[in-house]
Amino acid sequence: MRTFHLVFTALLGLALTAGTAHAQDPPSTDLWLVPLPASLDLFTPSDATNLTDRDGYDNQPMFLPDGSGLLYTSFQDGQTDIYHYDLAAQVATPVTRTPESEYSATPYGDASRFSVIRVEADGMQRLWSFDRDGQTPQLVLEDVAPVGYHAWSTDRTLGLFVLGEPPTFQVADATTGQSVVHAGNIGRSLHRIPGTDHISFAQRTDDAWQLMRYVPTDNRVDTLTAPAGPAPHPQRSAAMDYAWHPSGAVLTVYDGVLYAWTEGSWEALADLSAVGLTDVTRLTVHPEGRALVVVAARNAAP
Repeated sequence: MRTFHLVFTALLGLALTAGTAHAQDPPSTDLWLVPLPASLDLFTPSDATNLTDRDGYDNQPMFLPDGSGLLYTSFQDGQTDIYHYDLAAQVATPVTRTPESEYSATPYGDASRFSVIRVEADGMQRLWSFDRDGQTPQLVLEDVAPVGYHAWSTDRTLGLFVLGEPPTFQVADATTGQSVVHAGNIGRSLHRIPGTDHISFAQRTDDAWQLMRYVPTDNRVDTLTAPAGPAPHPQRSAAMDYAWHPSGAVLTVYDGVLYAWTEGSWEALADLSAVGLTDVTRLTVHPEGRALVVVAARNAAP
């Protein structure tokens, strides 16, 4: 099981470096800021700014609720920590400085704390939280593991990507510690839908991705759109990366093109290759829709 755990996690982009296991260093990636127009119409991107610009893994960006900056995962000195990028000062600083590796920083509640996936000393992945300064670590879910990704529905309820064969979508209660499986064979991108307490995730069925929604009030899962992307493709990344715009549109990047899903159809918005971004994976949107931050392979951009 230990071997399966390491291999499966690496395939999903979580490079484990805990304990005595020496996983290969994760790929070199950068965070790029792309301005967005006021309305989500077809546009030509005029510029993109490399926020990290270094050899090494910088990934999993998440805007802070006030839009002043973002948290992200950075692999340095053999492990990952959470970093904060201040957009006004254009400065990156470490937030966590722990012997363990942390991933997927996500502010929640009143944003006085953020949650992470922590790789503990024995290699187990569980959900922890820190205060905004990276202090007072607390275990959130003691009995749910191995957790790969997560998204908060409320300050008590959250959706989880739990590793397994297949990986499952689970809904957990941070107060009771209980977790219930609601779907299987899901992708890594979990998000709260703007203006709601609903959680969205991608699920693969019959060799195609569908974008799904969990509705807490009814405790049900339904389909938002299929296929979950601008074009069905058997070789599409199992990640199915996407993000929500505050207008209610879903954004994703496919073959270097930024697409938006609204009212049941996908429309091309911009060719990101015009600013040198071709190999794009994860993305996050400014809370006011002003900009998009994407992750791009370091050798895929100028």
